[in-house]
Amino acid sequence: MILFPAIDLKDGRCVRLKQGNMQQVTVFNDDASAQARAFEAGGFEWLHVVDLNGAFAGRSVNAEVIRAIRSAISIPMQLGGGIRDLAGVEAWLSAGVTRIILGTAAVRNPALVKEASRLYPGRIAVGIDARDGFVAVEGWAEASTLSATELGKRFEDAGVAAIIFTDIARDGMLKGVNVEATAALAQAISIPVIASGGVSGVEDIAALAASDAPIEGVVIGRALYDGRIDPAIALSAAKRAR
Repeated sequence: MILFPAIDLKDGRCVRLKQGNMQQVTVFNDDASAQARAFEAGGFEWLHVVDLNGAFAGRSVNAEVIRAIRSAISIPMQLGGGIRDLAGVEAWLSAGVTRIILGTAAVRNPALVKEASRLYPGRIAVGIDARDGFVAVEGWAEASTLSATELGKRFEDAGVAAIIFTDIARDGMLKGVNVEATAALAQAISIPVIASGGVSGVEDIAALAASDAPIEGVVIGRALYDGRIDPAIALSAAKRAR
């Protein structure tokens, strides 16, 4: 199981939100590049970056900081937030981003996901952010009538590298990852699923691994920043889960 430490960017700084609310923000580090280097030094093999301003604006906003993060580390990174067209996908892949996460675009413009996946095999992920089982878009500000499973099934034959599934109700709340919903999605589709939202301790990693569902990894945010999860212990647990 792959652990993805998260850097969520708001106004250039590393923050964590509660349930995606831009008004409920905690700043953890003013230097995003330093935070990225710390995660790499801690032994993490991937980095998960989200441009929160971009998710609401519909375009990349923290581009300069994202480029600085990419230059500061050697591990692969996946990036989401505000990437809504092929030009944006191509620009970030050319800038050294390993994998692009398309969220709102996956709902609004599924053809973009399919075309990007065709052009860049293994480098496109779909972000499915759900509240009460239904997909939310535009930085989680708008709800849709589409279920997470319905959206995932749309891309089963598209060559999508992964689905990153976030339970919005748990994100940033440290209430534990939604193992049941994540496992149900992973069992319903053939695309690898990465869990996100609510991770509060190493026990969440163990619970995901014990679900017997094909869950590829988990995104960890607030619990890493506030010390609830020790990186070495978490990485050891993830290695055992593999």
